[in-house]
Amino acid sequence: MKRALLGALFGIVAAASAATAQQFTPTKSVDIVVHTGAGGGNDAFIRAVLIALKKDNLVTPNFVVLNKTGGGSTSAMAYLREKSGDSHTIAVYSSVWVTDGLVQEAAPLTIDKLAPISALVLEPAVVVVRADSPYKTLKDFIDAAKTNPGKLKQSGGSITARDAVVRHVLMDNTKADWAYISFPSGGERIASVLGGHVDMMMIEPSEAGELIRSGKLRAIAQIADQKIEGFPDVPTLKEAGFAIPNVPQSRGIVGPPDMPAAAVAYYADLFKRAAASPSYKEYLKSTQLENAYLGPAELGKFLVTYQDQLRTILKGAGVKVVR
Repeated sequence: MKRALLGALFGIVAAASAATAQQFTPTKSVDIVVHTGAGGGNDAFIRAVLIALKKDNLVTPNFVVLNKTGGGSTSAMAYLREKSGDSHTIAVYSSVWVTDGLVQEAAPLTIDKLAPISALVLEPAVVVVRADSPYKTLKDFIDAAKTNPGKLKQSGGSITARDAVVRHVLMDNTKADWAYISFPSGGERIASVLGGHVDMMMIEPSEAGELIRSGKLRAIAQIADQKIEGFPDVPTLKEAGFAIPNVPQSRGIVGPPDMPAAAVAYYADLFKRAAASPSYKEYLKSTQLENAYLGPAELGKFLVTYQDQLRTILKGAGVKVVR
């Protein structure tokens, strides 16, 4: 009798828990905040992800991408702070969301104050120059930067983005010096290299592939622990002779501070199903991204470790860290 009663009670609790997990469903369009302009890394990434989700019929609400540019991620994070507790706003984070909170006094939030939802991918990169550049290897570029301090130029995004952090680490390791020219969009960064206005950039494999195959760009190094499929003849930084820590690029989904638990559960479940969907997997394969899904609890722990890791890298490169 007692066993039957306990079983009934457990059933009631389980049913209540399931109901709680399912109690939130979007009732209007969901805004997805990105800190980049059109064509920037997070913008291009989430638009491609949404296309894959729609193809596999996983998306019910209408998602609207909001480009909140300015100050690296600070404008986007300030917007999330204004949306504290909102269930219809999420955002795409990347490494700059971590570094901005570490190096900018004016940063409105640090990433650990946001609601963790889902880690999605880890992203490698390649160092590229124009195909007719005199720099055949990364060592060639570094040597030229030593000979002519401050003369060579690198195009990039925010001054706290992954490519800027890698530059700091390389310059600290080699004592070379070159300029960093920040552009709001990926298209402008690429155009500056192709037009000969800058000498080098660090770019995602998916963006670089066709430009390399068409003979417009040359890859001279990979920012990855292991060689990226499709670039078997391009050395990693360590293989190129630069024993520096790999600067990871993680992308995923966070919510505003104090997002209701039911909303977090809804979006976490959506992106968990996305991580297993055929179209999403095909997108990751075509762009050479690593599927690195984590749920809310695991992402919360990861972001603390990620923040500590980037803080150590920045300090090691001589960058002033304020938090």
